[in-house]
Amino acid sequence: MRERLFKLGASALTDPELLSVLLGPGSRASGLAEKLISGSGGLKALLLKDPLELSMYPGLGPTRTAQVVAALELGRRAQRTTERRPRLRTPKEISAYLLPVLSALRREVFHVLCFNPRNVLLADVRVAEGTMNTCPVDPREVYAAALTTRATAIALAHNHPSGDPEPSAQDLQLTLQLVDAGRVLGIKVLDHLVVGDGTYVSLMERGFLADEKGKSQWNAAGGDW
Repeated sequence: MRERLFKLGASALTDPELLSVLLGPGSRASGLAEKLISGSGGLKALLLKDPLELSMYPGLGPTRTAQVVAALELGRRAQRTTERRPRLRTPKEISAYLLPVLSALRREVFHVLCFNPRNVLLADVRVAEGTMNTCPVDPREVYAAALTTRATAIALAHNHPSGDPEPSAQDLQLTLQLVDAGRVLGIKVLDHLVVGDGTYVSLMERGFLADEKGKSQWNAAGGDW
């Protein structure tokens, strides 16, 4: 398998073949990789498994499990922008920044992206982590991140491990609550993105965050994009 990888490139290998490279040489690793992926319902389903549960699979163990989990995380990090403080001016740009981080997670997490008036990202802070289908968020933690960075505006983001980015009623209610708190503090909520399996929903694009005049809340300086 390694010979094929060097000759043809990693993109030419199937999912089981790539996994077998991680697990080690020999037909035993290839068979284990096939069983792991087919028995889990696919590569994504396998990667969503709890590492402790995965390590108990016959023939895998903690060392090989750690290799697989570490490889997934390296892949995520490699997809992220190399800019330390990127300028994110649209929901599409924010989603491109977030998808490598929030896709294929087993639990819901909630991020606050803090911006200066030029829409330069000052900080990306994970303020909450929940379960497969819920993530309690404390508004104080959300705005603590914004105040610490002296942000003029924030964008909210969380993931749906189910892969469906459609916002729930609780998502909408939380967004309104955080927008109201931001008005008191003089910090604008630009958007709330819900990230699914390779896709997203922007509440700003849906018109949910329009101001009293029906205008978009974007951008951090106060204008429209």
